[in-house]
Amino acid sequence: MIPVKRLCLSAILLVAAAIPAYAHVGIGTTSSAMAGFTHPLSGLDHMTVMLAVGLWAALKGGKAIWVWPAAFVGVMLGGAALGMAHVPLPFVEPGILASVVALGLLVALAVDLPVSAGVAIIGLFALFHGHAHGTEVPENAGGLEYMVGFAVATVLLHAIGIAVGLGLGMRSRGVARITGAACAAIGVGLAFGIV
Repeated sequence: MIPVKRLCLSAILLVAAAIPAYAHVGIGTTSSAMAGFTHPLSGLDHMTVMLAVGLWAALKGGKAIWVWPAAFVGVMLGGAALGMAHVPLPFVEPGILASVVALGLLVALAVDLPVSAGVAIIGLFALFHGHAHGTEVPENAGGLEYMVGFAVATVLLHAIGIAVGLGLGMRSRGVARITGAACAAIGVGLAFGIV
């Protein structure tokens, strides 16, 4: 088993290494599974949201540990299909920024909602994230490989969030909550162009 300190340090380094504000429409290549896999790792907004989903699921426990991340990935892929089909969705970028702040606050405040309410919140934000990335896929590319890579990276980031949350355990819920507050602060910084 990986020591909790090493896992936390790895997660922090992964977030710190992210390239902010390059993770949206028209930036980078979208023609391969590797491009899809690296894409969520290239933007602070994506990394914080996906880690926050995992942390929040770990704080909730029970079936939320697998239902909430699965809901995110499933709805994200549906949103990507809408984006690739050029179905318009309003407020995508504000929705993505709101997701960073809101999910960070849900973790920071350790909000305990029913699993179904968490699915609804996570699903709404996943729709925005997926749509943004679906619109990036060029007309001459199917986008399937890209989205497979994107989904795998998303699952990995959720798993890191869950592992950190579970590794901290009940004794260190405060650290998870501080991490949530940091996610919310990153979202505010992104919204105001500070980060």
